[in-house]
Amino acid sequence: MAEYRDRTTGDLKTKSQLKAENPNMSLPKVWNEYTFDALNVDPVFRSPAATTTAYQTSVRDGVEQNANGDWVEKYVARDMFADDPELGTKAEQEAAYQQNLDDEEATRQRNKRDRLIAETDWWASSDLTMTAEQTAYRQALRDITSHDNWPYLEAADWPTKP
Repeated sequence: MAEYRDRTTGDLKTKSQLKAENPNMSLPKVWNEYTFDALNVDPVFRSPAATTTAYQTSVRDGVEQNANGDWVEKYVARDMFADDPELGTKAEQEAAYQQNLDDEEATRQRNKRDRLIAETDWWASSDLTMTAEQTAYRQALRDITSHDNWPYLEAADWPTKP
C-alpha cells in the first residue's frame, strides 16, 4: 500500500485518504512530483526490515529521511520476549520458544525419515533378500535422530540411498 507523508503535519496518509480529502481536485492515474506538490505530500518508499537475532522481530517504527532526502519506512529490531510475572522470565520464554522450534523441526525431519523408509519397504518383502547396503541404509535412517546435528540436518547428514 502506497503511503504519503504530509509536509505540514508529518501525518502518513494513503492514496485513498488523500483523494477523499481532496474531492474537488482532479488527480491523474499516475502520480508524479507535480501531484505531490499540489497535495503537499512526499511519497514514502519501502525499505528493508531491520536485522534481527533469533529472539527478535522487525517492527515498523514510522518513517525517516534517508541520505538522499527521501522518506522511507523505518524499522527497528525489538525483543520478542520480556520478563513477565505471568509468562516467566525472558530466558524461560526464549527457551520455550526454541524448544517449540526444535520440536517442529524434529517432526518435519521424522516425517522425511518415515517417507524415505516407506519408499524402501518393498526391499523387505518376504520374497526378496536385502543387500547389506540396503539394510545399512534403512538402519541409518532409523538412527538419524541420534545424529549430532539433529533436528537441524543438512543434505549431507542424510544417508545415501544405495
